[in-house]
Amino acid sequence: MALLTGLATLLATSSLTRAYWGAYVPNTYPNLTACVSQPLTYSCENTTAIANTCCSPTPGGLVLQAQYWDTYTGYEEVGQLLPKDSWTIHGLWPDNCDGTYQQYCDFSRQYDPSPSPAKLPNGTVIPPWTGPTIDTFVMAFNRWDLLDYMKTYWVSQGSPNPSFWAHEFSKHATCTSTFDVACYQPGYQEHEEVVNFFESVVRAFQNFPTYTLLATAGITPSNTTTYSLAQLQNALKAQTAAIPYLGCGSNGTVLQEVWYYNHVMGTEQYGRYKSIDSTPYGNSTCSTTEGIWYYERNPASEIEVR
Repeated sequence: MALLTGLATLLATSSLTRAYWGAYVPNTYPNLTACVSQPLTYSCENTTAIANTCCSPTPGGLVLQAQYWDTYTGYEEVGQLLPKDSWTIHGLWPDNCDGTYQQYCDFSRQYDPSPSPAKLPNGTVIPPWTGPTIDTFVMAFNRWDLLDYMKTYWVSQGSPNPSFWAHEFSKHATCTSTFDVACYQPGYQEHEEVVNFFESVVRAFQNFPTYTLLATAGITPSNTTTYSLAQLQNALKAQTAAIPYLGCGSNGTVLQEVWYYNHVMGTEQYGRYKSIDSTPYGNSTCSTTEGIWYYERNPASEIEVR
């Protein structure tokens, strides 16, 4: 009986239990009823102006799903570890169709404690957020499942995870029309678009399993073997039908990131992503003449997640 009483107490007080054992989880999707009658077209491929910007990302219709290959986090001592056999999320960015972009578009939804850049191109200072961390917004909606996934796959190097998540929302989502507060009316609940953005980032990330895409072509992390840029690009293009941007450090010899460029039919949240070549928007920073290192991680910086 004491054991059952203790278990009942644990279930009643556990935050995870609140999410998984029948707690109320509010909806966090936009109102897209008006989109049903809109013409279907991929973003950046429309020939007339988008009439309802809740229905298609406008003007940021060139959608980039960005990922990192880090080998450590710098926060291992507090359990901030990298997922084994997986790249990690950087973000979901709404570039303009010509490859330019906007940033920090709505200061009323600026939750980044350390804005980067600190000023907009016109010199306007971006006010640092001093309120609660953005993970508390997710907790308020009882989305512990989402938060668990983010802690596993959306991992920051050199800063606490919630600060990184706040940066990505504030810099990019506030410039994505389909996450505008107006798209969630009537009945908008404060911060529901934040949760919806995080859900959308996860969905997009799952479309591009970079580690597996490379591994199926025989390309795995190694401290003894390098790969050519063409090998990396061809492996990813074979599965996505487009060449993503690959970013390298150390004079172009150490693989660090990938950006998948897309046009989207429908919303950034739920629409169909069509991969497009990144090359019209800039060349890879990886060397075209030297071997590229895709380094193994420090084992103490990884955690098994499967």
